Formats: sequence, C-alpha cells, structure tokens
Amino acid sequence: MTKRHTRLFFIGGTLLFALVFLALTVDSHRQFDTLTNADRITPDVAAGKDVWHRKNCINCHTLLGEGAYYAPDLTKITQQRGEAYLRAFLQNPSQFYSEQVHRRLMPNPNLAEDEITQVIAFLDWVSNIDNQGWPPRPILVSGGSLRGAEAVSQPGAAASNEPIALGEALFRQTPPGCFACHSTAAGVALAGPSLAGIAARAAARVDSASYTGAARDAEGYIRESIEQPHAYLVPGTMYSAGGRSFMPDNYRETLTQDQIAQLVAYLMTLQ
Repeated sequence: MTKRHTRLFFIGGTLLFALVFLALTVDSHRQFDTLTNADRITPDVAAGKDVWHRKNCINCHTLLGEGAYYAPDLTKITQQRGEAYLRAFLQNPSQFYSEQVHRRLMPNPNLAEDEITQVIAFLDWVSNIDNQGWPPRPILVSGGSLRGAEAVSQPGAAASNEPIALGEALFRQTPPGCFACHSTAAGVALAGPSLAGIAARAAARVDSASYTGAARDAEGYIRESIEQPHAYLVPGTMYSAGGRSFMPDNYRETLTQDQIAQLVAYLMTLQ
C-alpha cells in the first residue's frame, strides 16, 4: 500500500465512521421521546428534578449511570421500594438506617411534603425510562450489601425442587427486586423485615388471636403478604405508616400466579 492509498484509506474510513456516528446520533434523538416517556413529564416531575439538583442528591446517588456511585443507584428505586416507603424514608431517614448498625447514613434532606411528592414523581418517571439495561451493574441496597447478610436457605432445597429454585432466582432478580428490601439473614433488617424463619413466623402469626387477615396457613399468609400487603399489618414495626404497608401492592399485576407460587415455595424453605 502506497502513501497515497494509506491517505485515502484514512480519509475514507474517517468519513465512513463519522457518517455512522451521525446516523446513530440522529436515530437516538428520534427515539428519545418514546424511550423516556416524555409525554409523562408532569409539573411534579419537573419540580422533582429541580429538588433533586437543588439538594445535590447526585453527589451521592446515581441515575441512569450518572452520579457519584457513593450511595445506591436510584434508577429503579420506585419499583424496588414503592411510594409508601420512599415517602416515610424521605420524611426521616434515620428511622430506617443508622451509621452504627448499617454502616451508612442518609442525611435528612429536610423536604416539605410537596417536595417529597415531587421527588417521588421524578424518580417514578426515571424508573419507567427504557434504559436498555444501563447501568449493567448498579449499586443497589440489598441484603448482600451488609456484613452478615448472606442468603440462608434450606441446604439443597433449591437444587432438588424446581419451583423452589425458580422462586429463589426470582427473589434475587429485578423486578421484582425482593432482595432490595429483604435480607434472608437473621437480624438483618432493611426496608422490610428479615425473612429468615418466615415460614415458622407465618404459621405462628396465622394461629395468633391478633391476626386479622384471611390466610389459613403459613403458605396462605406469605401469599397474602405478597398479593395484599395491607391486609394485615404487624403491630409495633416500622414497616408501615398510615394503615398501609411499605410493601408495593402491585405484584398481582406485575407477577404471574406461577411466579407468586414459586416465591411462596422458596420462602417456605426459610424455616
């Protein structure tokens, strides 16, 4: 190849890849409104974005791969935690986490009620953006992020029983993101209670005179807790407010009956 050929190859290759880059850029901009659900940007969403920037939340948290990577990624947080939990958390983060126990501390942003509503609206809009799997490995709050929070399940159960194996896999994926709120290690409480020993607790709770739900056995209680989390609220816990559980109440719509059965089968192994 002569110098002239080399020069032509360089110029041609540069022009070709510049055109490809330009075409991809135009195509991306063509899809932005659809991918981001731009038609759902309400005044609350816009105001919530302003609160997000005014309080410098991005200095610690990450959205769509952009941020400080110091605190958990919040791209899908409304799907993982639900509005009830987020509202109570933003009102007073210290009632959920402490630096001594959880090795992290969220400062109180001192938001007014309307600002909390706006931030949740903004985060909910973000959670519905088609981010095509980005970031690939977001930093999430989960049972695996704390010392002593390793999963504990019945030895060999998941490997020998397909519904249990499927339920355990479902527990650890997003959605539904069960692991983001629940640990399976004893004594490790996150946004929701530890599920260590849930099968035994569920059986005892159904037999308790104070139980007001409709379940008749432990499996029914666990299913009720997934499908109708507000049906019975355990007294004296921090996992509910205003007569409603922090547990999202849309799993009957987002999960199939087979998936719920698989989750119940897995949780029943946590004796």
